Amino acid sequence: MVAPGFAIPRGGGPQVPAGPVAPRLGEILVGRCGVAVESIERALGKQREEGGLIGEILVRLRLIDEDQLALALSLQSEMPYLRDLPTPDDIPAELIDKLPINFARQRLVLPIGRDSAKRVLVAVADPTAVDVIDAVGVLLGEPVEPVVASAAKIVDHINKTYTRLRGGAELEEGAKKDDPEAEEFGSEELVDMLDANDEAPIIRWVNSLMFQAAKDRASDIHIEPGERDIVVRYRVDGVLREAKRAPRKFQASIIARVKIMAGLNIAEKRLPQDGRIRRKMAGKDIDMRVATAPTAAGERVTIRLLDRSSVLLGLPDIGFATDHLDLIRGIIKRPHGILLVTGPTGSGKTTTLYACLSEINAPDINILTVEDPVEYQLEGISQTQVNSKIDLTFASGLRSFLRHDPDVIMVGEIRDRETAEVAITASLTGHLVLSTVHTNDAAGGITRLIDMGIEPFLVASSMVGLLAQRLVRRPCYECARPVRPSEEMLRELGLDAQTFFAGAYDFPTVKGLRPPPVGTVYEPVGCRICNQLGYRGRTGIYELLMVNDQVRRLCLDKADAGTIRNAAIETGMVSLRFDGARKVIQGMTTPEEVMLTTAETGD
Repeated sequence: MVAPGFAIPRGGGPQVPAGPVAPRLGEILVGRCGVAVESIERALGKQREEGGLIGEILVRLRLIDEDQLALALSLQSEMPYLRDLPTPDDIPAELIDKLPINFARQRLVLPIGRDSAKRVLVAVADPTAVDVIDAVGVLLGEPVEPVVASAAKIVDHINKTYTRLRGGAELEEGAKKDDPEAEEFGSEELVDMLDANDEAPIIRWVNSLMFQAAKDRASDIHIEPGERDIVVRYRVDGVLREAKRAPRKFQASIIARVKIMAGLNIAEKRLPQDGRIRRKMAGKDIDMRVATAPTAAGERVTIRLLDRSSVLLGLPDIGFATDHLDLIRGIIKRPHGILLVTGPTGSGKTTTLYACLSEINAPDINILTVEDPVEYQLEGISQTQVNSKIDLTFASGLRSFLRHDPDVIMVGEIRDRETAEVAITASLTGHLVLSTVHTNDAAGGITRLIDMGIEPFLVASSMVGLLAQRLVRRPCYECARPVRPSEEMLRELGLDAQTFFAGAYDFPTVKGLRPPPVGTVYEPVGCRICNQLGYRGRTGIYELLMVNDQVRRLCLDKADAGTIRNAAIETGMVSLRFDGARKVIQGMTTPEEVMLTTAETGD
């Protein structure tokens, strides 16, 4: 039977007025779907020039969307129209097992359930493809009933549904050891891993390893040789957990397979190597940075996953409260100066810089970046990757940028005096410079530059703001439980217990809030959705130090970071821990996460 609440309206549903179906698609779109006659005429002109189907041309020109096209096709063919498909979990696995994914993708067809007459409901994008519908009936061995849905939704459901069934292939103890060198890889056209029909157990196992990591939203895969097993761990939301094991005898084959995919030298096992893999997984382009290193037990591999098809986050999406958001937007719209983002590795600094660039990116602004490495391609921005082998460093790249008439320059990291001097020179000559530095808090960024040998007056005159940040895990809202916190915990967070329990705190809003009841905070529990972790996803907590006159005076006096930080707090700076406390109240994280993440900042 079909999933509960899953109904199929005949003839496009009650929202479509009854009446005879027009014979031409254009007439249906105008008369029944509200499409302008001018749009149809424009598409017909394009059809006369290039050929093709009128519906596909209209969608390509963005004159209609795919739902409108599907509705019109259902009216033309007198087939039921389905606006919303059932969730992938509600689609019976036995139907999917009988239909090859290549066939489903190429023909845009997917079985989605059974109706009351025990017929298999099949979603199709083209209701005139009678041969495809008949072929599905033959493959399934059951009577079928076609329904029309948009092509985009069918493709999306194919990816998600087959995802459930293709990610768990395991190595068998007695499997024959295959020679990975016999396989050819690196073709220009990406083949989706779900389409792969490789019979070699090693290939299936490595593919499933990467696929499962992408499915679990892992940022890193660690393949580590042990005494008896080869252990695989995923880093999800900043936390490592064991995912798989394989017998030690497969270690060489697994490492060789990954090396071939990354274009590395499989014969070199004594030196570290770096490479890159680009693959499709369930319709998404995934970039993977691969690093190998020799250890006493053999080579280990670390793979960083980057989802190329994901939309880059904007400033409101990464956890900025409205007070911080207004200040950051004021900084990045300045014509010159330096904004430094500080924090340890993995704290989201690059994501914040990308969000800043996306905010100001426009045709009338020339933006150049020098990064190590370039993680995401940004449209309209010139990005350069450092290469120490040819002496292309942050400093040399930044120096050459000054001859390309830039408005905004992003430097991946200020690591040495030379890079810092060029960045300051760029800011003082009328450029906005965005960069990062590794310090625990915002004030530490000033003292770090002075320690590098930069004159205090140059730091004071060029710096406009320093942003310290950390990533904290979000509670899984499917299972999180509201609890009453202890007064001691509230004191450690810097909150007044009486004000908290009265619900009298009025903090700036943050996008994505799901506040617990007044006087409570969320406690992680664990469920199937979050893999029993109690957390799902991460958000940022921030400390933004604006360089005002008082901070400049302290900088000129070579004051220590603690003195600068206290002065900034007196003039209104929100500390990391207090920003975390605000987000605890607003339901974006838990007290334990904030306490753990801000323990080293001295709050």
